Amino acid sequence: MWSEGWMAALAIGVFGVAGLVKGVVGLGLPTVSMALLALFMPPAQAAALLLLPSLVTNVVQMRPMNTLPALLKRLGGMQLGIAAGTLGGMAVWGSLGSLPQAHLALGLALVVYGLWGLCGPQWLVPLRHQAWLGLVVGFVSGGITALTGVFVVPAVAFLQSLGLARAALMQAMGLCFTVSTLALGLGMWWFGKEGAVSGGLGLGLGLVVSGLMLIPALAGMHWGEVLREKLSTARFKKLLMGSLMALGVYMLF
Repeated sequence: MWSEGWMAALAIGVFGVAGLVKGVVGLGLPTVSMALLALFMPPAQAAALLLLPSLVTNVVQMRPMNTLPALLKRLGGMQLGIAAGTLGGMAVWGSLGSLPQAHLALGLALVVYGLWGLCGPQWLVPLRHQAWLGLVVGFVSGGITALTGVFVVPAVAFLQSLGLARAALMQAMGLCFTVSTLALGLGMWWFGKEGAVSGGLGLGLGLVVSGLMLIPALAGMHWGEVLREKLSTARFKKLLMGSLMALGVYMLF
């Protein structure tokens, strides 16, 4: 199937667009990729292609590395919660994303949160409560990820409530997404579901093709970051909230 050049060209275009979206708002690469790839290939194969682009772009989003230790110190408890919640959720609920009702509930929550972010007042978590609340939010977010396969709520809302500058918010999101992706991979291996990673391509070929999709994803992400730097803070917030709402609507319908 991958001998057909037109399908490869379409996949390259999809990852370029998905990388651009991630570069601008810091999230959305898995959602955009899966939504578009599923139009011309099986979902399992699309998920296999997404493996390396998702992980590597998340790691790239953690830049600059010289500020990462301070961020880890501040959000370390949240990362432990994400890992524990993800693995615990996979142990309890089994197959990733197995409950359609959970997708609907999460989609509705994203739409409501996006509307609140655009129209409601901004709230900030006091510094004295950030450590324990981060652990709780991470655990809940990990559990929801195990149930739905989507890592957004309530982690992104919590990160926004910390009063981080735009660059620090992007770095914090990249850190959380990376930990979530690694925890999902560990859970799939631990609970005997690692065969789903290859999407029927075979592990070796799946990794090679997924690695090739890194090129357009990283290129798109670069130009998205360039575009993000040209946006005002207000316009960036509108784009981020609008993206969350679009993700919610996609999950609903």
